[in-house]
Amino acid sequence: MTTINRPVPDDFFKDWKDREALAESMIPMIGKLHRDNNVACYIYGRNLMNRSVIDIMKSHRFVRQVERNELSEFETFPVLEELAKLNLGPAHIDVGRIASQYMNDDHGLSLADYVRQEVGDAADNPSAPLPKPQHVVLYGFGRIGRLMCRLMAEKSGGGQALRLRAVVVRSSKDPVKDLIKRASLLRRDSIHGGFKGTIRVLEAESQLVVNGNVIQFIYAKSPRDIDYTEYGIHDAIVVDNTGAWRDEAGLSQHLEAKGVSKVLLTAPGKGGIKNIVSGINHELIDSDNDKIISAASCTTNAIVPALKLINDEYGVERGHVETVHAYTNDQNLTDNFHSAERRGRSAAMNMVLTETGAAKAVAVALPELAGKLTGNAIRVPTPNVSMAILNLTLTNAVERDALNEFMRNAALRSPLLKQIEYTDSPEVVSSDFIGSRTACIYDAKATITNGNSAIIYLWYDNEFGYTCQVHRVLEKFAGVDYATYPKKA
Repeated sequence: MTTINRPVPDDFFKDWKDREALAESMIPMIGKLHRDNNVACYIYGRNLMNRSVIDIMKSHRFVRQVERNELSEFETFPVLEELAKLNLGPAHIDVGRIASQYMNDDHGLSLADYVRQEVGDAADNPSAPLPKPQHVVLYGFGRIGRLMCRLMAEKSGGGQALRLRAVVVRSSKDPVKDLIKRASLLRRDSIHGGFKGTIRVLEAESQLVVNGNVIQFIYAKSPRDIDYTEYGIHDAIVVDNTGAWRDEAGLSQHLEAKGVSKVLLTAPGKGGIKNIVSGINHELIDSDNDKIISAASCTTNAIVPALKLINDEYGVERGHVETVHAYTNDQNLTDNFHSAERRGRSAAMNMVLTETGAAKAVAVALPELAGKLTGNAIRVPTPNVSMAILNLTLTNAVERDALNEFMRNAALRSPLLKQIEYTDSPEVVSSDFIGSRTACIYDAKATITNGNSAIIYLWYDNEFGYTCQVHRVLEKFAGVDYATYPKKA
């Protein structure tokens, strides 16, 4: 085993201050790698870009709690220093995992040589992720649209990959007043907090400048009415956040507009449209030939990663999915007419039993589970973060501790570490998961097993967690495929 020299703290306070100083020193290196090299740095799947000193320290704390080792800033800072010395190409690099492997592998290498060995491909082949930036248009600026705007501004890097160029909203009698209101909704969010960046309103041009990204606001009644080339937008991917059309005929209206080449729907697609869950079936995306795809639903994204892992390891004979879902904009705040059963009753006062297509949608991403799952949903008076309860009959019996350990390892080391997070805290509640970037969070404390029966509980931020999944699908759709390091699990 190789160790990195680590000072013995005189007391906890000095240790904390030393680690705080290291975390503070990491920020400029993380930012420079992101801007100049399009390199995203992580600690066991947790993104470090645009994070505060405390956020970075809490990411290390997460590893100590879940991975059960003493990984700290003393180990990761030297790794980051070595990465900063290399001429890296676009990549996603897990600094935490490289540091842990260096400490535990029997390799006999210096840290510099080990880091060079682990990320050698990125250092040897520095190049842009795409031949030219991919233009993106958001059609609709509701909850998902605004969160996608925030996320794309954060992930713009050096601007060589995805570039948000425009937002399309309904026609307005007063575009200036509308633009100011849209900027306010982007800047302030009752659930997700204030936007961590700057927003300028250019009223005469109908533009917002978000962290330096110029975003044109276009007012239109129909996708067919727009000529994006007038705004210098070409071969754009339209991300349709409205859900107004979910089949090929409706979504093809976007393709009739000048300057559009592809469409990504942020709702379950119908009529043979590919429904993609990042991490599960994203290899089905043909970035050269596909014109319209869907990122499925937030609930489908939440349950499919866990179902795949459990089915591959233990086998799923049958099961039921019960979703306890935060209320959404399609419900009424007070009792009023609604075309759907029960949803007309007050969302703020009731638990509302409703239907969900998530169980059937699982079969699209995991055909091996077709016909094995049923599902239902309850809307509850909370504005964000939902829970999926999976009641499964397995092929093979499993003990609770064994199942939890299997999922813990998957959340830390498997290819699905960006899809599944793990918590073993007895104190967590739904609001603790606002802002989670994973598709779901496995609650180990709630797991129940009895022979070949297993009941598992999955939290998920049905807004931001889903938006992160949509962004991952968008990258694949655009042909952006970042190399990931370290390569071994």
